[in-house]
Amino acid sequence: MRIEACLNGDRRPGAHPALPVSVDQVVADAHAVVAAGATSIHLHPRDPSGAESLEPQVVAPLMESLRERGPAVPVSITTSLSAESDPWRRYDLVQRWASSALPDSVTVNLHEAGSIDLVHLLDDRRVPVEAGVWTVEAARILIATKIEVSAVLVEPTQVAVEDARSNADAILSLLDRARIGAPRLLHGSDATTWPMLEAAIGAGYDIRVGLEDTLRLPDGEEAHDNAALVAHAVSLAGAAHRVG
Repeated sequence: MRIEACLNGDRRPGAHPALPVSVDQVVADAHAVVAAGATSIHLHPRDPSGAESLEPQVVAPLMESLRERGPAVPVSITTSLSAESDPWRRYDLVQRWASSALPDSVTVNLHEAGSIDLVHLLDDRRVPVEAGVWTVEAARILIATKIEVSAVLVEPTQVAVEDARSNADAILSLLDRARIGAPRLLHGSDATTWPMLEAAIGAGYDIRVGLEDTLRLPDGEEAHDNAALVAHAVSLAGAAHRVG
């Protein structure tokens, strides 16, 4: 089971005292979450002001620092339109990423404009793509286009747990019927984070957790940092494994 730590997401600097924004903070946090049990890391790169950015001059120093000073685990970064709202400019920025500082994988949300063109670009650059599938319609795009992906990230965005579970079940059922064999990672956000994580553990899927997804532990207490969230997820996975 892959246990991914999603360190910051699109949360604003200051949304949590331990939210990593600067390169040094990200590197330190990466070591902490791996020590807590994470096997991979997912990031939203930030410019010096703390804003999300896909600019080559932002991505390269981040990746170089993680390679030189970070833990030896795979690193994925976002291409969400939250980081660059213009799909064509996003394409240009990714095209200009330094070959020497490419991430181990990139997430692409299939419901976003320009997603398939971006997937083809990343394939040309030999960067594995993890497909963000938020809806049944996005799952249909994955199936119809027959794009090659290294993983499918099933990401129900509904606020209510039952609604999120229903959406995830519909997506997963469609993937099953289409025989999409790529590894699956199931996760929620905020109130659905822990229920979705437990569902993923029960189904044998990969899991992720971190301040991108939630600021709180299952009991509602604010988590101290990303490592605390990962440690709790690891304990849940371990407990399920022992029971199984």
